[in-house]
Parts: sequence; C-alpha cells; structure tokens
Amino acid sequence: MPSRVLCLGGGAGGPAARRVRLLLRQVVGGGAAAARYGRSEVRALHSSGDTVTIGDVSFKLKTPKNPELVPQNYMTESLAQSVVHHLRWIMQKDLLGQDVFLIGPPGPLRRSIAMQYLELTKREVEYIALSRDTTETDLKQRREIRDGSAFYLDQCAVRAATEGRILVLEGLEKAERNVLPVLNNLLENREMQLEDGRFLMSADRYDKLLQEHTKSELDAWKIVRVSEDFRVIALGLPVPKYSGNPLDPPLRSRFQARDVYHLPFKDHLQLLYSIGSNISTERISQLLSFATTLCSQESSTLGLPDFPLDSLSAAVKILDSFPMMSVQHVIDRLYPYNLFLGKEGRTAVKDMLKRFELQDSENHLFPRKITRVQSVHGNKPFKADVTVQIGEKEVTFQVPAGTGMLKNHSRSDTFIRTSSHNQLLAEMMQSHMVKDMCLIGGKGCGKTVIVKEFADILGYSIEPIMLYQDMTARDLLQQRYTLPNGDTAWRPSPLVTAALEGKLVLLDGIHRINPGTLAVLQRLIHDRELTLFDGTRLLREDRYQNLKEELQLSDEKLQERSIFPIHPSFRIVVMAEPPVIGSSTQQWLGPEFLTLFLFHNVRSLSKSEEMEVIKQMIPNVPSVAVEKLLTVTHKLRETNDATAQSLASFLSTRQLLRICRRLSQHPDESLYDAVNKACLSRFLPNLARSALHKNLQDSSIETGPEDIEKLEGKDYTCEIKNGILKIGSVTMPIYNPAEKMKVPDVLFYENAQHMMVMEDMLKDFLLGEHLLLVGNQGVGKNKVVDRFLHLLNRPREYLQLHRDTTVQSLTLQPSVKDGLIIYEDSPLVKAVKFGHILVIDEADKAPTNVTCILKTLVESGEMVLSDGRRIVANDAHVEGRENVIVIHPDFRMIVLANRPGFPFLGNDFFGTLGDIFSCHAVDNPKPQSELAMLKQYGPDVPEAILQKLVAAFGELRTLADQGIINYPYSTREVVNIVKHLQKFPSEGLANVVRNVFDFDSYNKEMCDILYNTLHKYGIPIGAKPTNVQLAKELPLPDHKFMGYWKVDQPGNAQKKMLCPSETQKIDVKGPVYLNIQGFPVERHEARSISFTEELAFWTLPLDEINLVCDVTVTKEEEPENVLYVTTCNPVSLYFMNISSKTGYFVDLYDLFPRTVGSVWQPFVTAAPLGNPLKGQVVLHEEESNVVLLLDTNNSSLRRLVLSPDAQESPKRISWWRNKEETSNYKMCREFSHKNWLVFYKETGNHLIVLDVLEGQTHTISLPISLKAVFLVAEDRWLLVENETNKKFLLTKRAHMEAQDNEVCQLHALSEEPADTGFGLTTVSELCVPQAVSTDQLSSENLSAAVGQKISSPNRIFSDEHNYATIVIGFPDLLSPSEVYSWKRNSSLSHKRASPSDPLYYGAQRKTGPAKQTNCVTLLASNQIVRILAPGDVPLKDIYPKDVTPPPAAGYLEVTDLNSKKIKYIAIPSSQSLSPYTSWLSKISDADALLAPLGKVGLVTVDMGGGVRLWETGLESLQQSLQEWRNMIGQEDGRPVQITIERESGLDVSSPKHGKVDPFNMPHVGGNMWAGGTGGRDTAGLGGKGGPYRLDAGHRVYQVSQAEKDAVPEEVKRAAREMGEKAFKQRLKEIQMSEYDASTYERFSGAVRRQVQSLRIILDNLQAKGKERQWLRHQAVGELDDAKIIDGLTGEKAIYKRRGELEPQPGSPQEKPKRLRLVVDVSGSMYRFNGVDGRLERSMEAVCMVMEAFENYEHKFKYDIVGHSGDGFNIALVGSDKVPKNNKQRLEILKTMHAHAQFCMSGDHTLEGTEHAIREIAKEEADEYFVIVLSDANLERYGIQPSRFAQVLTTNTQVNAFAIFIGSLGDQADRLQRTLPAGRSFIAMDTKEIPQILQQIFTSTILSSA
Repeated sequence: MPSRVLCLGGGAGGPAARRVRLLLRQVVGGGAAAARYGRSEVRALHSSGDTVTIGDVSFKLKTPKNPELVPQNYMTESLAQSVVHHLRWIMQKDLLGQDVFLIGPPGPLRRSIAMQYLELTKREVEYIALSRDTTETDLKQRREIRDGSAFYLDQCAVRAATEGRILVLEGLEKAERNVLPVLNNLLENREMQLEDGRFLMSADRYDKLLQEHTKSELDAWKIVRVSEDFRVIALGLPVPKYSGNPLDPPLRSRFQARDVYHLPFKDHLQLLYSIGSNISTERISQLLSFATTLCSQESSTLGLPDFPLDSLSAAVKILDSFPMMSVQHVIDRLYPYNLFLGKEGRTAVKDMLKRFELQDSENHLFPRKITRVQSVHGNKPFKADVTVQIGEKEVTFQVPAGTGMLKNHSRSDTFIRTSSHNQLLAEMMQSHMVKDMCLIGGKGCGKTVIVKEFADILGYSIEPIMLYQDMTARDLLQQRYTLPNGDTAWRPSPLVTAALEGKLVLLDGIHRINPGTLAVLQRLIHDRELTLFDGTRLLREDRYQNLKEELQLSDEKLQERSIFPIHPSFRIVVMAEPPVIGSSTQQWLGPEFLTLFLFHNVRSLSKSEEMEVIKQMIPNVPSVAVEKLLTVTHKLRETNDATAQSLASFLSTRQLLRICRRLSQHPDESLYDAVNKACLSRFLPNLARSALHKNLQDSSIETGPEDIEKLEGKDYTCEIKNGILKIGSVTMPIYNPAEKMKVPDVLFYENAQHMMVMEDMLKDFLLGEHLLLVGNQGVGKNKVVDRFLHLLNRPREYLQLHRDTTVQSLTLQPSVKDGLIIYEDSPLVKAVKFGHILVIDEADKAPTNVTCILKTLVESGEMVLSDGRRIVANDAHVEGRENVIVIHPDFRMIVLANRPGFPFLGNDFFGTLGDIFSCHAVDNPKPQSELAMLKQYGPDVPEAILQKLVAAFGELRTLADQGIINYPYSTREVVNIVKHLQKFPSEGLANVVRNVFDFDSYNKEMCDILYNTLHKYGIPIGAKPTNVQLAKELPLPDHKFMGYWKVDQPGNAQKKMLCPSETQKIDVKGPVYLNIQGFPVERHEARSISFTEELAFWTLPLDEINLVCDVTVTKEEEPENVLYVTTCNPVSLYFMNISSKTGYFVDLYDLFPRTVGSVWQPFVTAAPLGNPLKGQVVLHEEESNVVLLLDTNNSSLRRLVLSPDAQESPKRISWWRNKEETSNYKMCREFSHKNWLVFYKETGNHLIVLDVLEGQTHTISLPISLKAVFLVAEDRWLLVENETNKKFLLTKRAHMEAQDNEVCQLHALSEEPADTGFGLTTVSELCVPQAVSTDQLSSENLSAAVGQKISSPNRIFSDEHNYATIVIGFPDLLSPSEVYSWKRNSSLSHKRASPSDPLYYGAQRKTGPAKQTNCVTLLASNQIVRILAPGDVPLKDIYPKDVTPPPAAGYLEVTDLNSKKIKYIAIPSSQSLSPYTSWLSKISDADALLAPLGKVGLVTVDMGGGVRLWETGLESLQQSLQEWRNMIGQEDGRPVQITIERESGLDVSSPKHGKVDPFNMPHVGGNMWAGGTGGRDTAGLGGKGGPYRLDAGHRVYQVSQAEKDAVPEEVKRAAREMGEKAFKQRLKEIQMSEYDASTYERFSGAVRRQVQSLRIILDNLQAKGKERQWLRHQAVGELDDAKIIDGLTGEKAIYKRRGELEPQPGSPQEKPKRLRLVVDVSGSMYRFNGVDGRLERSMEAVCMVMEAFENYEHKFKYDIVGHSGDGFNIALVGSDKVPKNNKQRLEILKTMHAHAQFCMSGDHTLEGTEHAIREIAKEEADEYFVIVLSDANLERYGIQPSRFAQVLTTNTQVNAFAIFIGSLGDQADRLQRTLPAGRSFIAMDTKEIPQILQQIFTSTILSSA
C-alpha cells in the first residue's frame, strides 16, 4: 500500500504535485510508525471486576452512586491504537489527580475519547457545552423560585465537585473571556466560594479539619467537601489556527494538554474498510489520502479549511450502498469546495482529485430519482424502504421515517418536479440514511419547498425554526418562564420537543447565527445527546434502552430522574445562503461547521426547468413574456460580474413566479416595469441601474414613450359603489371589520401618482401578496398605506421598528405582575389572531437579524412565540395541541422601509427579505401630481409660488439622486412650507423655506448648492427687501413740435402715382425632412438675491464661432410665446417655448447655397407664422434671397421660389470689386402672424407680397428705388426712397384679390417744418426711421406723452437723432399730421466703438450701418427700447465716479414717454464671443439683439447665445416688486412686541409717550422726546422698542434690519487678517511659496466641493462600521427582556447595554480597502489638453483623490500610477508614501504635467490596467478597486475595445472601472458601448468625476459594508 501511493506521487511535476508528494510521505510514514509502536499493547486492554488496566496503567473502579449518569455505548469492539494511547494517558493523569485538556481539530473524536474513558472507568459525567452565552451562573449556582422564595440550585461544576463526578467542558474557546476564571481556584486548590454562602474545600483539608471538629460544626460553617474523585476534562480547539478566544494563561497553566489529532491513516483506513465492505479497498484509500492531504499544514496555508475526516465514515456508508456511484460526487457533499473557495482554492482541490484518480464523475453515476417509498413492517417502526434509480439500476435502502403517514407521490399543488429536483431529493435520501443535512442555495431558489416535499415523502412533520443573529443558546434549547404560582420553570424550545417527538427540524438561516451559539448543538448532531439547562438529559434511543435494561428501571422512573430518549426518527436539516467568497465577514462555512452535516447545493433552476415550473404553476401566463423574462434572468445569473450577480439575486425563482402571477392576471402590463419593480431599480446605485437597463434592452424588454403615455393617460380615480372599491381599473369588495376604530382615517389629497401606486398595491393585494413599500423619507408612504386601508375599510395594527427592536419585542411584551411574568401580545400577534393588516414602519431601522423572523411567518405561516405559543397557517396542524394560534385568513403585512444605501444607512431590509414581499417603490410625486396636491393644501397660495417650489425641489431631488447632496428633499418638506404659507400669507416664501434649509446652514458647500438651486427658480432666500437694484432714471428732454407731414392730395394729377401689381403661384420645392434635436434649458430666475429689470436668463448651446443674426418671438399671448433665434456661422435655427425646459435646434448648414467667389457671410432672418400655420416659420437669407418654410411640428422644410424669372445666376464677382456694391434683399415681417410677408431688394423697385396660405405672390412695381419699407398698417405702408430719403405712403386694399389688375396708389409725403423763418430744411436732413410701430398708442398714453388730452390715430417712430417721434393723425387721416419729437443731444454714431479689437479697424473702416437696428416700440407701456453700444451711453451719469462700469454686451436704452425718463440697463456680457469681430459689427452695433415679448416684455440674445428676459414697463415692474417683496416677507422695521391681554385692563409694562417738544424739532434717537425718529422706547417712527408710531412730520430715519443684525466692520477685518496670517504661517511651515499655493489652489479649488462630498461618504461608511451592538449579561444597563425571570430570582447580570462589540474571536483583522488610480500621462493628454482640458481634468481628479482620502488611510490604502508611451507603471504616489500636505500634493501634480509634456508617444492603457489589476490583488485587502482615467484614444494605437473590456474583467475580485476624460468626437461613446455595463464612464467635466467615484464606491462598498 505505501509503495503504491508513493508511485503515484512520482510522476507528476509542478509545485502543487511536489507539495502533495511531501504530504503523502508524511501521512504514510506516520501511519506505519504508529502501527509498529502500538501493536504490543492491544491485548492489554481488559476490564476485570474492580480494575481497568490499559497497557501498564491500572485504575480501581468504584460503584457509581448515580449509574444513570455514566456514559453508555461509547466503547466499540475494536479500539484504534491511537485511541488506546490517549485513554492510557488520561488514566495516568487521572491517577495523578490532574485535570486534562484535550486539544485538537474540530470533530467528535475528542468528546468520544473522553466519554469512552468515563464509560470504561464507570464515572458519572457532568457535561456542559460552553457558548458565548454561558455565564458564571451556568457553571456555579443558579437561583430558582419555589413557593415564592428564591433558593440556589447547584450547577454542573458544583455538582461535579461535591458528588465526585467528572466535569466535561466542551468548547473553551467559545466562552467569553471573563467567564472561565471563575473555575481557576476550583481547578487549582479545589476551593470555591458559592453564592449561597457555602464554601467548597478540597478533600484533604476537609479531612484534616474533620479530625479537629465534628461534621455538624463544619456544616454550620457551611463548609462542603470536594470529592477526591472530581476531575475536569476540557475539550478545545487550538486557537491561533481556528477561530475563538485564546486561553487565559492562568487557566491554561492549570491543565495538562494532549493533542488528539485525527485518527492515524492506518487506523482510519481499517475503520473505513470495516464499514464499506462493498467498495474496492483502492477507492477507499484514495478517498482517505485525498482527505488527509486536505488536512495538512500546507493546505491550510493555501487557506483551505480542514476536510471533515470524521464524516468520511458517513460517506463510505453511502458508497457502500451505492458502489457504482461517483466518489467525487460524495466528496462534494462532505466538502462543498465550489461554494466556499475562491478560484485558487478550487483549482488546488481539483488537482488533488486528479492526483488521487477521484475525478470519476464522467464514468460513474449520479442518483436520478426516487422511484418508491414504502414503510417497513414488523419490528422496525419509523423506518422506510426507499428505492432510488441510479443509472439503469435501482437500489433499495432503509432510512428513518417520520411519525406520520408516508405520502406516495401525491403530487402537491405547489411542488413541480423537475429533473434537478428529482435528483436532489434522491441525493437527500442517501444523506438522510446516515447524517443530518445542510442545504445551501441563494434566496428564493426553493430550499424550503424542497425540504417540505422531502418531509412529505417520508411522513415527517416539520418544525421550522428561523435563526437570527443574536439568538442565544437558551433560545435554541430551553427558556425560562414562571408558573401560575410564581415559581420559575424551564420550557423546552421547539428544537427539543421535536427531538422528543421525532420531527424533522428545519433550521433556517444558519449562516446568520453566531458560530459560538451553534456549538451547543454539536453534541446533539454528532452523538444525539443533549444536556439542558435544568439538568435534563436526552439520550440516543439505543443508549436509553441500554440504560433501562442495565438499571432495570421503567420509563417513569427515568423521567423522574429527568432522562429522556431522543426519538429515533429525529433529524435536522439546515438551510443557508452560500458564503460570500473572499469576504472576511460572511465566511460562515468553517472547519467546525463542516464536521456537522452533509452538504447539498441547491442550484437555481435551469432555464427550461424554470419555464416548466412557471407554466405548471401559472398555466395562463403569456409565454412570450416568460421567455423574455427568463432570458434576462439567466443572462444575469450566468455572468461573473458582481453587479449582475446582485441583480440576479433579486430575480429569484420566487420573484419570477410573483411577476408571472401578476402577468397572468394583468396581461397588458409592461414586463419592463415588472422587472424594475422586482429589483427596485429606482433605488439601485447608478451602476447597477445602468447594468440592469442594458441587460433588459439586450433581451428586448423595453419601455417606449407610448407606454408611458398610455400609463399617464389612464384614469386614476377611486370610487366606492355599492360596497365595491374601484381604484383605476382594479376592483375589490369592501371589508366589513369587527373593530371599526382601528381603520385608519387620514387627510389625503388625491393625485395621479399616488393613485397609480395604490392601484398597483391593490393588484398585488388581490393576488394575496404581502406588500413592501420602499422610498425616501417624506414621500407619503404612510399616507398612501393609511389611505389604502381606509378605502378597503381594513383595521390596522401598527408597529414601528427601531435600532433596539428585538425578536422578543416584535412578538410579545413581557411584564411582571404580582411576581408572575405575563406576556402581552404585540400588534403582530393581534393582527395574526384577528385578521388585521399589520403595518410595519421603518423596517430598515431594525437589525436585519430581527426582521428575518418575519420570513417564516410570511413563507410558511409558522412562528414560535417566546411564551411557547405558536402561530400556524392551517387548522390541520392544530389537532388537539394547545397554545396554537391559527393565522386568520385576512391577515396581511404591509412593510414600509427607506431606500437602501446612503444616506439612510439603515439595514438593507430589501436585500435580505425583499423577495418574500411584493415591492413597490414610492417616489416623490411627479411635478403635475405634486402641484395638484399642493393646491389642495394651500388653496390661497399663489400658483406661481407653488410652481417655483415644485420646480426647485424637483431639481434638489435629482441632485440627491446623483449624490451631489446627501439629503433627499421630499414632498413632506414642501407640504410643510405650503401649510405655513396658507396660514400666514404675509410671511415671505424666502423665510418659510428657511424652515427646511436651516438644517444645512452650517455646511457651506451644501448651502451654496441649495441657495443656487433655489435662486435659479426665483426663490429669494437670503435676499433683503432693500436689495432693489433698478436702473438709475435720467430725465428726458422736453418734446418739441417739429411740424407737419402732408400727404399730397390726389387732386394733383402728377403726384398721384399708380403702381401695377401682378400675381403668381409660388413654386414649392421639397419637402426635405430635417433632424430637430432637443437640448435641455437651464433657466435661471434672475430676481433671487436682488430685484432688477431682468426676469430670467438661460444660454443656448452655441459654438464659440457662431454668430446670432436674428431674434424674433411669436405674437401670441403670454405663456405660448415661442422664441426663434437664427445664427449664421453655421446657419442654424434655435427655437423654444419661453417657459419650457427644453429647446430645439435645427442645423441648416447644407441648405443655403453658397455664392461663389466672395466671402460668404449669410444673414438669415426668421418670420414665425400664425394660425392656422402655427409652428411654421419662414427663413429668409438676405444675400441670396432664398426663402425657406420650416414646419417645426413635423420637421419638414420646403423652399419657396418667389419669382422664377428673378433667379438670375449669380454674377461672377471679381475679387477686387468692392463687396459693398452688392445690395441685399429684405423681408418685412410685421404681419407674419397674419401669414403674409413683404420682400424687397434694397435699391430695387419691386415689392413682393408673399401670401403663405394662398401660396401666391403679388409683385408691385414702383416708380421709385427703395431704401426701406415699414408696414405701418395692413393697408398702408411707409416707403423711403433711396438716396433722397423722401417718404411715400403706399395705400392698397386690405385683401388683395386674385385679379391681376389690382392697382396700388403711391402718395408722396412732404415734411414741413414748424417754422420756416429760420431757413428751409434741406433734404439731406430727412432721416430714415429705425422703428415704426404697426399700431397706435392708446389715448391715455398719447395724452400722457404729448401732455394734452387728445385722441387720434398715431404712430410712434424712432431714429438716430431722436429718442422718439410721435406723428399724430398718420397714417389713417389724409389731413396734415402733427409731428412731435424728443431730440437727442447728439445723434447716435454709426461707428461701433468695439472694445474688443481697437486695432482691427484701420483707415478703411466700412461705414455702412449694421443690419439689425435693435429698436423696439412697446405701445402698452409707452416705451421705446433700443440696445446701444457702451460707447453711446452716458456712463458717467449712470455710475458714480469711483465705480468702473461692468463689462456689458450693450445697454438697453428705455425711453419712457409716460414718466418722461430714460433708463440705461446693462446687458451682462456673454461668456464667449465669436472671434469674427468685423462680421459681428455688420450684424449689430452692440453684442446683443432685441425682440419684443408679448405686450410689455423684451427678450435679448447676446452673441454668446445668452437669452435674457426683461421687464421695463413701470406698472408691471411695480407689481412684480410687490410680489417679490411678499416672497421675501416684509420687515417694516417695527420691533415685535409681546402683549398679554389682561382682564383688568392694566398693561404689563408701559413704554412711555415721552415729552412733547414745544418747538417740534426733529429728534433722532435719545430715548427722551416724543415724535422722534429712529430712537428707542419713546413713541416715534422707525427705531426699536417704542410703543407706537408717532409722526411729527419729519423725514424718517429707519434703522434697517440688516444694520441691526450686522457685524461691525472692524470685527470682520480682524477675522480676515487672522485668516490670512494663519494661511501664510501654514505656507511657511510646509515651505511653499505663495505662487505655488495659488497654483495648487487652482486645482484644489476646482474640486473642493467634490472632495467634501467624497469625504462625507467615507465618513458614513466609517460610521456604519462603528455601529454599536448590544452587550448582554451586564451588571448595569437596560433590563434585558430575555432575562426578566433571572431578575425575579435575584440574579445580577440581567442587563444589556450598547457597546463596541469586540470582533468575533478569530475573525480576520479588518483590512483596508485597496484603491489604485491608473492615470493617463501620455503625450496625447498634453497635446489635446487645449481641446477639452483633459490633462487638467486628470490632475484635478488626482488632486481630489489625494485630498479626499487624507486621514482615511486605515480604511483605504490608495496609490496612483501613471502610464504613457514611456511605460505602463510610472509610480506617482506609493501606498506607503501618501502626500501629507499641499506642497507634496502639488509636486505630484507637477510630475504628472511634466511627464505628459516630455514623454514618448504611444499608449500603454491596457498594460497599465492589466498590471494594476494583477499587482493590487497580491496584497491582502478587504476589497480592490482599480480606476483607470484615460482618454479614449485607443483606436489610434490599434487597440481593440474588446481587449480593453477583457482586461477590465480579468480578475473577478478586483472591481475595475474606466473613466474616459477626453475624447475626440464620439470615441468615448463608442468605446463605452463595447465595455461591460457599468464599468465605464465618460466625464467631460471634473465635477462629474467625484460623482462617478461616488457611484463606484457606493455601488460596491454598500453591498459589502
């Protein structure tokens, strides 16, 4: 045999093989040596009457006093030699009177040796299994109450000492540190002081005393003799290797130790041979060699837990019945290495299997299915014959059966047999033959169902026990209670009763329980023996029978001595979730646990099986949907990506069945929503959410906009008709409750969103589901649930959970009454009894181990209460048992929880229990729903304010979702604000919102974000009512009467000119369909901090080089105005609704033909049309006269060819000809809303009238050459002749008929000055008006302007010499019209004083006027507004001397003819300005364009695309100012007074009236005179503390509120200086120059806020780790409910308190998480930095990581490496040398910059990433992150994206992510699509990087934290 094994070891090479060879040599060698040494002694084992001799050691026997306490049936016929040696050694020590400690690996061997020794020497045993719950009282004495008085009962140690028994202590490493020293003195000197005053004394001292004193004296002194036969045998594990508390040195010194290792190879082999007679010896020895190898030192250095050698005999028994079965398969059951080992461990085990030729799963068979089960008749009760098919054969074997009837394959309705289930059940039968089992499988994969089916087959009744984390040994075995007379007693736990009655115990969630507690069960599982707290002993059936025969006692007698048999068919099945591989905390499957069970892995079903199950369970489910659903699920289950795995756990078979049940009832529902609901995707971290979305898309489960519309279009109302409730489309009859008062009634305002949630809830409620509602705080979860129950008329029980909720408090509330302990039902029990709805609130606050017990209740409908009653689901189980509560059929649970994760940091209730409930995500209502709801809360609050609130809070919520702010602001906050405003309408909105935001007022970064957001929506938080910054008003010069305009009368024949016109059809080309892109608009309300004329602003996404050339707004009424902006480089059109959140953009670059040869500078104007052509716009390019009609509704574009003949080919313009000679076409659009336009050519003599509706043009030929055309009315047009500037009036019929001969009349206008006395006016002074109104001023405005009451037709003009001109009587009256003008002091220049390029214009400046005049008449407010260049504005009049004017794009000049004032309002200059300044100057004199908006508003668009809305009218400004002040809340300066109304009429304290000054001088302050201003306590105006206002007619001096609150200036200055000084000092300390400091500040400042938010997250992670736990058995603290009885009896340690929990003994040290940042410092980063700032971004990111992780080194170890063409591993920051201050950090940034500047070109992204992943995994750490910052420039170096994807996922333990921070074109987007979901991000702004890092950390960290 040895030689053969060694031969095997010879061939294979490689380190693993070599290691195995060494092991074998030791194993085999050791075995042989042992055999040689031991042979001589085997014969010497015999038992004579009084003496036992082992080898050469003999021991005299004594007759035991209590023979029933002597162990039975532990000895076997042939004892292994090694065991004999151990027994001999124990006997030696026993003779010496020493206590022994048997130390060795886990398993039953040490215990059985101890018991064998006791059986051999006929000694009585006191056994105690120590656990972490063992206290001093369990060892010494415990108090009990009998007949109302407390007395002490001796416990095991004291009993053993006094009666001379042997105390067996098992599991010393499990006990808490301070418990065992109690025994020190007993062990050493055999002395111990007892609680009841007795004193134990060693035998020899006692005997000495007895010689001097009588026995009765010693008894009076309470001295008790310790028997000389008392010994202690301790059994323990060696602690550094296994987990546990190390031995206390003083305790250790009192024991003699013996290493009891596993049986030697030879002995073990003999043993196995004797069991497995049907198996070839070769296979057994291979099996044993394999097992021994896995127990060696080498394998434990690999991190493999020991193989459970003791279970081999069980395995061999199975193989003995099934010789043809695969050995590897059996090994899997003993050592399920696939479940708990990482990749390296698995390969090591597989190599071993190969090595020992055990990989025989191919040619050997698996059990297929159970074919028959029959009960065995005759003398073997409780046995069954099971036949299992294996391969082609059938094998029959006997297994224990339950106490009930066997169920022969009656198919239960809930269990569908699939082939994998059949196989699993057959395997379980095999294991059941020999040992208890453990089923391991993920959540919801059907473990419970399988066990139930298994139990049914064998006629077992099941006892489900849900385990939870802080379960104690008492909860498992026995609990105390009080009898009706007040005596204390012990009640057996369900586990113990099940053992006596022979049930199948189902321990659910064994992975949760503390391993120390589980130790109590080891003896029950290994030996089927158990000692309980009250001294009761449970024995294995055969031992019990043995005892009965030997002592000739009846069962009754034995029961009096409290000895009971364990029922032969009792079995334990435990269920657990798989251990988390690689995690330090969740590795529950350790070497100790492996010895207890045989393991079965319950895999989730394969796709076809799952399909079968679903189809059979839910026959009418749509199969297409199921197919898609399963595709997604299995795709997620099969990937090795951690994110996908966690998503897959949400889609367990249980969830899939739930989704399908729902679909079968509501087949029209979208699958997309169902999956998202099951995964609660609304609250997943972004990474996981995007991964889910991507996977759903791949499986073509999508939701389209039409689905959403369908949802929103549905009618969500609820009504109750004849006892039937209808919500949306779902109906349910109303409940008739017995307890009306428990039905909730709540104030609820209906809104669509909450009704949708309620409809959804009702659907699931009808399906019989329990509901779980998850959402942020304050979104109305409680409201919705209460309303829901109110509608259903269901009574509710309410439970609020919190951190200190315990399992006991969930179920029963114990209290003490007259010395009796009485349990009161908790709401949970009441709900179960009476069929109420149990609402559990804040479920995530309670520890998950507590809430877990809800699982058995929901799942199996069973639960055991702490007073011994139990809840059961159906009446069938009741059968005559007392203490049973049957679940009422109407009982339901609705659980509410906050969203998992940051910032709630609750426990992840959803993660642990989510899949037993039907989950609903409750979100804040959508804006419409929220608005509707708020209107009901605040009917009198102005709607504008509600809209502002809804919008601002909506934005804050998205910020919270992105993780920029921590607190998710909810509807609850808004509702509170609105309630306040409703009750106190005079308080300003700005003050009321402080009620919500003052929480954040000390966190500056947070404050800035909040205030900016609120200001953006115009909520003026922080503004003072005095911050009114309206423009300064200057006086307007008086108007002058200028003369008359006379129309030459038609009588004069030559003057009457007729103009013929002809009509043509338009030629339409097209349509072409264009792409209209939307873009989001960030609209900011401008009136936040201060009140100005500006209303709002936003920016259009223009390119740097683009130029705005025209702005126009439709002429509808207010909310519908659409703004059109055309740009000319490239030509494009932007349009958007003024009030909407999105704008649209059409690129017309390709559509305008280019003129050849000259510089092409297109100029496009737009004319929006009105009804019925709303949404269509005509675009006109002036140089080429191209007219396009764009329909923005369906994005079609048509070209209108106006006059076919006029399209002459463009003349070749030679390059030296002056460009100015070409003249332009113009479009008059005054009446475009009536759908007609007029086109003309400058210097031409035709007018073309385009009627868009008719599709015709009318061309009017004129006798004059044109310069300008103004449509002053529909039928009267003002024409200006070229060069002479003479004016003509063209009259025509309002509607041109189709006749061609329509004739228009042209009248010349002559301008006659008022007084010809001073010389005639020359023609040259006739000027062209720049703007003419198309309508007249109202008579009030006209009268106000001219200063006399008058009513007449009129028009208002404006030109460069006059502010305004009014022509009264024009154009309707043909009599001479009077002209009044307000003249300017100096005419406006044509020069554009452009500050941007003074050198550009030399002598050859062009002189032509700009194309846009930017002048607008606002008739309603009687104003003329134009934009002036800053050079034309009298700046020194507007700004004080010492103020430099701000840079402005131009100034709005507002001429108000009502108040006769001029105002100049600066338009802030645009962020970017096109470099084409000369082109700019042709478009407009100032850098902005102007258009009227509605009746009184204006809109300007600057050249950078900045849109601003203005309000200039006086009346509307006053109204707005009033509203604005109301929003801030008025402070009228009056002090607030407290008055108490007294009945007697006396005032409380009376400020005085003050003296009246006889001279009535003004008094300011002084507290003396009445009628002062600004004083205190005396009556007057302003000031503080005076009793009333008294106005003595003086100017009032108001002490402003700001001044009252202000901090004196010198204090501020001192604070500033102090800050500066400290800063300089700090720089000096770290030797950093101020220049360096400012450089560093550039990077650091850019990411300050992000660093802050990152640190907040890190802090919270830390806080979560430091959560304190309950420490039990304390002498002070809060009363522990579980120990109330112990308190009654007078015990001390009955309290619990919160404390830092010591880490689990032996649990690995918490290692820091490792982060490696791989940054790209290649040349391309430097080269393209100018394009998109990628290098700066990268440096900012590095700066951010360095700053954020400072001081968290124990939590995170990070390092930063770079890669470039020079290499892939350029160290920047080492994990051991992290920079400590700004100087060191700056050095690193400089290094990066320099490297990127000077390195070779090339790209090592892949190598860098690969290397980083490989290197980082070599270190020990809790979690690994590699984050690659790179530009997406991979293609250039021929690197395949798929390769990159492969690299990122090489090591599953390392979370690798790529962040692309630079991209040419769409490189990054394309790359991102090829990488795995959630592994790559694009950050074009450093601001995004922290959010991305935050997503990365939160997604993975929160899953493991």
